Amino acid sequence: MHKKVIPILCGAMLLPASQWAVAAVDKLPATNSVKMGAAEEVCSEFTDAKWRDAQVIDGVEIQESRMCNPDNPAEIAAFVKGTNNISMSTLMETQLAADAITLGEDMDGDGDPDHYIIKLEIAELNGHSPDMKDPTTTFDIAPGIQPTFWVYAPKTRDMSTLSLYEPVANPLLRAPSPTIRVEQGDIVWLVLENSHYFPHSIHLHGVDHPYMDHSGEGNDGVGQTGQMDVLPGQSKTYVIKPRQPGTMYYHCHVQPHTHIPMGLQGMFVVEENRPNNWVQVFNVGNGQVRHPSVAVKEKYAAEYDLHYQSVDKELHEMVRSANDPRIVARRMNQEYDITDASPDYFMLNGRSFPYTLRESLILMEENKKVKLRILNGHEEAFAMHIHGHKPMVTHYDGVDNGPNSYIKRDVHGMVPAQRIDLELSGVDDGLNSFGQGVWMFHDHVEKSFTTNGIGEGGDISLVVYKGFSDEKGIPKVHGMSLAPYFTREFWQGKYPAWQDYDAWKSLGLPDISNKKQVAFVPPPPPPLNTGDAAAKAEAAGNQPSFIGQLLYGLILGGLSYVGFANRQRIMAMFKK
Repeated sequence: MHKKVIPILCGAMLLPASQWAVAAVDKLPATNSVKMGAAEEVCSEFTDAKWRDAQVIDGVEIQESRMCNPDNPAEIAAFVKGTNNISMSTLMETQLAADAITLGEDMDGDGDPDHYIIKLEIAELNGHSPDMKDPTTTFDIAPGIQPTFWVYAPKTRDMSTLSLYEPVANPLLRAPSPTIRVEQGDIVWLVLENSHYFPHSIHLHGVDHPYMDHSGEGNDGVGQTGQMDVLPGQSKTYVIKPRQPGTMYYHCHVQPHTHIPMGLQGMFVVEENRPNNWVQVFNVGNGQVRHPSVAVKEKYAAEYDLHYQSVDKELHEMVRSANDPRIVARRMNQEYDITDASPDYFMLNGRSFPYTLRESLILMEENKKVKLRILNGHEEAFAMHIHGHKPMVTHYDGVDNGPNSYIKRDVHGMVPAQRIDLELSGVDDGLNSFGQGVWMFHDHVEKSFTTNGIGEGGDISLVVYKGFSDEKGIPKVHGMSLAPYFTREFWQGKYPAWQDYDAWKSLGLPDISNKKQVAFVPPPPPPLNTGDAAAKAEAAGNQPSFIGQLLYGLILGGLSYVGFANRQRIMAMFKK
């Protein structure tokens, strides 16, 4: 019988628990449905749809680009033929200056020019102006996010903005600084026209160049060893004749701990020498190279430049803190401490997700190979990971490893300023590729998934196989809606990422706006009077004394001991 009594007693004790649980649920606040905000179109008509097509302009073959926001084909033609060799109508479809790229004679008779004069300016994006409240010459890296940048840019004409009434930067002025391409063995005059208010320089990191030029001036871009920094309004010509091909780097070497993170850094590619090799001198905005070199086309169906960099808000906001360059210089050179820096924004080719979907996709076809040139422009280590593939590294810092040293893996680590060349194969064999689809790629250092601490953002982009994007170049994804990522509210931390995953918004925010929690304040003690004192004394007299409580406890303890000692007899009684 006792076996039944004990469960019944325990069950009776638990009966009120269901009521407690219901009471607890009933007290939970309702979910507060947060409005998503106005979402931008994933791909509005930024450009003429014909820009995506393969075409020939002034004799320059331009590859197809099924991106939402492709490069202007007229600019590609100018980058290949030079602004001195294209038609006036083509030049007028760009904002390039007439002397931005001057290509000279074919001195070795191999069918392409052998002398380049390339002119760069320095532009400030999202800068401060005393004439307006908001930044000017704007460049958004994500919806509503506008860090200040300094960038090298091809020499342009006309305004730096789209118009007098639109503060948006013209398409040639953007982050990152453009990739520069030249051919192995050619003579290159790289002219820096300092249009900025601070001194700057160009250091050709990894590029074959003499310490001094033919006139005896420093040629390394370092003020402490070879030349004075280029002051505002001045110009400097760097003379090179690179003997070795490869993926190199260029950057400012004036106060490099601030000027490089501000954006004065870019990829410099020396292409292998081939006959009739007209290279695309600039790749503005990086990404797809729409006129690959002869050597690249011998092995690959396409080529992409991937420039990764990050932003410390503290540094980039200093530039907008004053109108006086002396004050800005003091704050950047004397007060800013890079050892305390923490990156807030992570970018691929000058944009953060979701804007990377518009212009930094890698477009693949089954059984085809593409070449990826990657620059780690961060101040920290970088880990390149491409879902669904194991790309092979062929070059480190522009040096061919040799076939016996090629490494195929799914994560490729890079230190700051390092470059690697990857071969990405679409062969579906479970090693090179896991098959066609839409595959993400990103830096696998987890904070790089974020934009100002909010994920998923950062430098995320996609490998998209042919047939997996629409006519505007937008990937056909099968997961969650991308609309929240195209709102400012999402990146301001106002929108719960999982709110709309189900119909009842179970993972939204609790509605506590009308339920104020009042702090507990103990009530004051009642005032004492003689009557109360007498009552308390009488009540105290009725309480058992300490000796009485002790005896009471001993009696209960004794009874408990007797019950325990005779437990078998007591249990036998229940069995009867």
